[in-house]
Amino acid sequence: MKIRVLVLTLAFSATNTLADTAAPDFPQTPEEIAKLATDFTRNADLLKDPKKFVPFVAVATDPAFLFALGNQMLEPGKWAEMVNSIINPASYSAWMPLATDPEVYMKWAAASMDGNFYAALISQLSDPAKTMRWMMVPTDPRTLELLLKAANPSAYLKWMMAPTDPRVLQATMAPMNPNLYTGWMGAGMNPASYGNAWQGFATYPYAYPAGMPMMPATVPMQTPMAWPTAPGQFPVIWPTMMPPPYGMPPQPAVATPAAK
Repeated sequence: MKIRVLVLTLAFSATNTLADTAAPDFPQTPEEIAKLATDFTRNADLLKDPKKFVPFVAVATDPAFLFALGNQMLEPGKWAEMVNSIINPASYSAWMPLATDPEVYMKWAAASMDGNFYAALISQLSDPAKTMRWMMVPTDPRTLELLLKAANPSAYLKWMMAPTDPRVLQATMAPMNPNLYTGWMGAGMNPASYGNAWQGFATYPYAYPAGMPMMPATVPMQTPMAWPTAPGQFPVIWPTMMPPPYGMPPQPAVATPAAK
């Protein structure tokens, strides 16, 4: 009994610790979190930081999140908003750091070695009050409300009028907008799209240590390749065909032997 009380105390303390250290702009209501989960320009943040993933799991495993998500899915405009977020170039910048940002790997590596992380997840998945709420879903008034909304003829009228919704029109007209493709190209070439560790490459000429020689903006033209005429000699190619290595002065031109 004492061991059980100790485990529960540690679990709840870990949950409170992670909740206190979560970002202050993290959504607080199930409706806001359901909206965040369907926005592909922002929902990747839930997977980048374990301190955001834990409170998301706490809400996503509660019936309130199911009701909030179900109410949004009955609205055709919400589906259009989700599609618009997927085709938005910002979704590329939001999801690519999951594979390319070393900071994301370091955060999850630290969380994998932190017992508080596992205690917080276990406390959410084994909460008896939450289990009871799931068992009471059939008798929950929100379940009846969601079923009545699905059976309401006005819901089908919204779907019939969806082609006139500005959000739907925006999603259907987006492939015809040239700015969409230039935006995706810009996001793909932006170092910030791959995490904070890569942003320094955007301003690399100004990031060299003091005293290090800078590569000139234009490489001076080398002299034409000289072909020595003495027997057994080979053409001098390196100083003439290629620019000098970084930090090295230009190589002197090779003099061509004068004709006798």
